[in-house]
Amino acid sequence: MKIRAIRLDRLRLPLDPPFYAAWDPEPRRHFDATLVTVETDEGITGYGSGDTMDGFEPFESLFTGKDPRRIIDHVRTIESIGFHAGRYWPLEAALWDIIGKATGQPVAVLFGGARDRLPAYASFGEARSPQARAEAALSAQAAGFRACKIRISRTSVASSIASVRATREVVGEDFTIMCDLNQWWRMAGDLTPALDAVQVRRIAAELADLGVFWLEEPLPGADLAGMRLLREQSFTSSAPSAGSAPSVPSAAGPLRAAGPLRIAGGEMARTPAELLAALDADALDVYQPDVVLAVGMLRARMIAELAMLRNRWFTPHTWTNGLGLLANLHVVCGVGGGPFVEFPYDPPGWTEERRDFFLTDPVRIDQEGFLNIPPTPGLGAQINPTALTTYPR
Repeated sequence: MKIRAIRLDRLRLPLDPPFYAAWDPEPRRHFDATLVTVETDEGITGYGSGDTMDGFEPFESLFTGKDPRRIIDHVRTIESIGFHAGRYWPLEAALWDIIGKATGQPVAVLFGGARDRLPAYASFGEARSPQARAEAALSAQAAGFRACKIRISRTSVASSIASVRATREVVGEDFTIMCDLNQWWRMAGDLTPALDAVQVRRIAAELADLGVFWLEEPLPGADLAGMRLLREQSFTSSAPSAGSAPSVPSAAGPLRAAGPLRIAGGEMARTPAELLAALDADALDVYQPDVVLAVGMLRARMIAELAMLRNRWFTPHTWTNGLGLLANLHVVCGVGGGPFVEFPYDPPGWTEERRDFFLTDPVRIDQEGFLNIPPTPGLGAQINPTALTTYPR
């Protein structure tokens, strides 16, 4: 089998009303996505999406004419390009889609087949008032979610914590809440100062008292020592239902929200070396590299295996679109990570239909709040050809 061609469809969905991402000072009035289509001479086509793939075209010849199943060579080639240009991991996802289809297996089986579903947490994206955030959490709970994640704005900490408090009051103790400070990386041009370790310790103590399960990216990525110190503080909830979530959740019982506050991060690490350094520093409880934004699927599997061998958790970040979500789901289910998978969801600004606008059917949770591996070979995504002609960038 040979790669015959690689096609990039650059798409743009207008957003009206706009989406007010908590980590971006500018309201988002459109949502861009790049669909990578890899065609082979045997008629098998693979799809991937996630990062922008900007500037990829001059490198296409490094892949065409090659066997798509020689995955380690392709991963190393993508890494070599990444030193000079962008992070082209959606191409790797498309290659795994081809390999899964060629073998007749879901990609998760190729990555170990540890499980075929995980509970999803509603990953909220907007900074809202405490009342509005609590109402959104109640709606998510009614939709089947048993967990959510709330962004903590470093420029509006008190209001953010008030949102967590209001949410805890309405969802009860058996609903899991995570929080995200988004301090590991920055949007381009964002020069506002980061909160330092002293400020973050105070925030962590308050969140722990509210039974928050983990705190993501509390400090800049270079401050691994600071994150390790946060871990060693062992902030613990005073909530009456203190405990910890099982490593392999099931539908049999609730996931406890309270307990020691865990530290999570690594979603946008540029290289495996950054994540290995975090492992060596013992900086994190939860490792979160996004397979279509950070280090790719194969390397994320390596990090996951090493983290779990050290009794740490692997549950990747995923905030792109449904195809990127599926790529992350296959890896985390394949290796047996968890205990959750991230599910971007914050209606009305961020819905499954907006997120997955170029798929035939949006990716959704089931009635028990789980995200299931599609039963079809490959990644299991179906592309809507009409969207490709309706939303060209």
